[in-house]
Amino acid sequence: MSSEPSPGQDVDAADARVTCVVADDHPAVLDAVSQFLERRGIAVVGRARDGEEALEQIEQFQPAVALVDILMPKLDGIEVLRRAHRSTPGAALLLYTGFSDRALLTEALDAGAQGFVLKEAPLDDLLRAVTTVAAGGTYVDPVLAGTLAVSVVGNEAAQLTPGERDVLRLLAEGLANDDIAERLHISAETVRKYIRKAMVKLDADTRTHAVAVALRERLIQ
Repeated sequence: MSSEPSPGQDVDAADARVTCVVADDHPAVLDAVSQFLERRGIAVVGRARDGEEALEQIEQFQPAVALVDILMPKLDGIEVLRRAHRSTPGAALLLYTGFSDRALLTEALDAGAQGFVLKEAPLDDLLRAVTTVAAGGTYVDPVLAGTLAVSVVGNEAAQLTPGERDVLRLLAEGLANDDIAERLHISAETVRKYIRKAMVKLDADTRTHAVAVALRERLIQ
């Protein structure tokens, strides 16, 4: 659980590691995922076996990423995300789920989720998700992207402009609005306008949802 550097490890390098709280009510899963992330350079600063403990640890440790199971005692994963989104806005919230129900995933987006990983996905995908959301990006498991996406192929209203595609592509890479504006040589307000228009065209509830739909339908790559 400790994020202290191991013997011989450079202190600055240890401090620079991505910190993560892992929450899952299955002890074997919690242990396996935590050990895997630690071996791959992620500092697992907290391990929680129920939703209340998860929220407490997120608020206490202020991790870069909170990896949260959806079904847990006391508080479910979505309620943990909702409360953590308010109390610990600096933590990127990543849902770890065995479910692919669109209504549930949309509810998680509304609660502040920045990414989704299926439990059946390879652990390397989990690592990619953690590092992506820690850097400010969004991560949607390809299978879940299919669940989140609406069928937009052939829908004239869903044809994105080049500007909207560019903005969504950079959002998918984890850039903030100001960074996108600088990269594309446009104003931050124009970036926001492109995002709003793309969300309407893609019938998306949030920018993360818009990115998921655009990736699924190969409107961006």
